[in-house]
Amino acid sequence: MSKSFREEQDFLGCRQIPWDALYGIHTARAAENFPLSGRKVHSSLIRAYGAVKWACARTNFELGYLKEEIYRALAAACREMTEGKLDEHILIDALQGGAGTSTNMNVNEVLCNRALQILGKKPGSYRYIHPVEHVNMHQSTNDTFPTALRVAAIGMLRSLEEQLIALSETLQESEQKFAHIVRIARTELQDAVLTTMGRTFGAFAEAVSRDRWRIYKSEERLRVVNLGGTAIGTGITAPRRYIFRVVENLKEITGFGLARAENLAEATQNADVFVEVSGILQACATNLFKISNDLRWLSSGPHSGLNELQLPARQAGSSIMPGKVNPVIPEAVMQVSLTVMSDHERLSKAAALGNMELNAFMPLIADALLQNLQLLKNAAYILNHHCLQGIKVNEKVCQRNVQNSTATLTALVGKLGYQKAQKLAGQMQKTDKSVRQLILEQKLMDAETFDYLISAEAVNRLGNPEEA
Repeated sequence: MSKSFREEQDFLGCRQIPWDALYGIHTARAAENFPLSGRKVHSSLIRAYGAVKWACARTNFELGYLKEEIYRALAAACREMTEGKLDEHILIDALQGGAGTSTNMNVNEVLCNRALQILGKKPGSYRYIHPVEHVNMHQSTNDTFPTALRVAAIGMLRSLEEQLIALSETLQESEQKFAHIVRIARTELQDAVLTTMGRTFGAFAEAVSRDRWRIYKSEERLRVVNLGGTAIGTGITAPRRYIFRVVENLKEITGFGLARAENLAEATQNADVFVEVSGILQACATNLFKISNDLRWLSSGPHSGLNELQLPARQAGSSIMPGKVNPVIPEAVMQVSLTVMSDHERLSKAAALGNMELNAFMPLIADALLQNLQLLKNAAYILNHHCLQGIKVNEKVCQRNVQNSTATLTALVGKLGYQKAQKLAGQMQKTDKSVRQLILEQKLMDAETFDYLISAEAVNRLGNPEEA
């Protein structure tokens, strides 16, 4: 055998592994078996797995199952994995058969060989530290993978929440900044009544704030983990003291408020919690889509569309049409939203396809959930920083639309009555005159009264004041 390789063996046979590789034979086989998506396991899952393995190693050391020298090296390797320093060594495709066993074994082999390096040993020197006998001691893929996924998702939910808070704050600032600008509200894309641009952005802000609250609360669903349940939740091969202690160590390492599931068997076989969280992400995607699409409509034109909003110009919009600038940020956010909505479907079906004591499709669930968290976080960021923070309102366009739209008549119904307002609408269409012109010409009210009835103050008022 060449000095460039080392030989490793499993019950299927022998394989040559690059001499300095941190992965081993199980990873090599899985890499060959699953050339599927071209996406590696999400980095947040890898780092969370490092925390899980660290907690397991610490517990085994505390109970006397690991020698101190081995534990110290393993703990150092686990810390490196939690910090993202070993991401490049996790080679497995995000989609894989075996309920995540390939990911677990890739992690085991990398941590083992890194620990060997820390001790001054060569990778593959498994007589000192072994990927299964030591790194995977008292564990199974079936309890470590779902636990790592929960830890990863909690961290990413918190990051998404931060971006939604910032997005909501920007929208609230716009609500105040544009509160004085009256615009035409549209229902079914047709002129309806008067509103203000401030109220429009206030509605956006409220929707995003609601998403932020849902996401904050959804963390509670993920805090209950099945670590210690091993294969099917019975804790087989694991000492009882280990089962009672390991989650406390994980809680300390992550800083998350984790708790061991009361029913480990149930927590091992069911994945509905991930469906619930994914549903909340789909609601968030729905709101981001709606907001982004409204921004596209309100900024359309600019010369032949609504042109009530002016979005920041981010890049040239055409290779053939000079001067064209497209609403690329809202469009990108809408594509993210559509991806999240679609991924919720595949995640839900994967969760439903669990059989008996285990769900074999945990890799797909992890891929969909973590990808969606990453996408939504990034989408909220670019919508905030690349679009909303630089948005402007074309006040003259809004004012002109108010003057020329029949929607303005609705604000005058209380003063004129429906029949007279309807007659004015017909006259507007025949004469091309504005509401204001017709009102003043026919002396139906004075200019001061008209201006007040279509002012931001009157438009923002809740209902009409009752007569004394």
